[in-house]
Formats: sequence, structure tokens, C-alpha cells
Amino acid sequence: MSNIDKRKRLDEEIFTYQTTKDNKVFIYWMGKQVKILSGKASDTFLKAIEGKDHHETQLAMAKITGNFKRGNEKDNKAKK
Repeated sequence: MSNIDKRKRLDEEIFTYQTTKDNKVFIYWMGKQVKILSGKASDTFLKAIEGKDHHETQLAMAKITGNFKRGNEKDNKAKK
């Protein structure tokens, strides 16, 4: 687990999710909708995060979105 999240980004709440009455899951990254899960995918996701802590939930959402594994996401803070 030491190689995952070296920059400690998942300690922040960069991913959020919202469920609807018809069991769809909307996943947001920094307030922007990036993924919609429905059917089996939403059921699998909800079971996967059930009882998990904040960091594990953030990691699950990062893995499901897929494009957040490459390390090319830019941090808008200036490098010193």
C-alpha cells in the first residue's frame, strides 16, 4: 500500500459520490461529475465501500474512475 497515494491526495476529500432513488451513483472529482454508475456497477461499488473508512472510499472511487491512476493530474499549487 506504500506505493499508492504517495502524494497523500486521498487524505483530502477530492472524490465524493451521490446515490439516487433508482440506485444510480454519481461520482464527482473536485466537484465535477466524472462517472455515473448504474445497475450491477453501482451495486458492486456500494458493497465495496460499505463499512470502509474515508481513505479506502477515496481509493475505491479513484480506481473506478480510471483516469486517475497515471499520476498526471496537476496540482494547482505552485511548486517551490
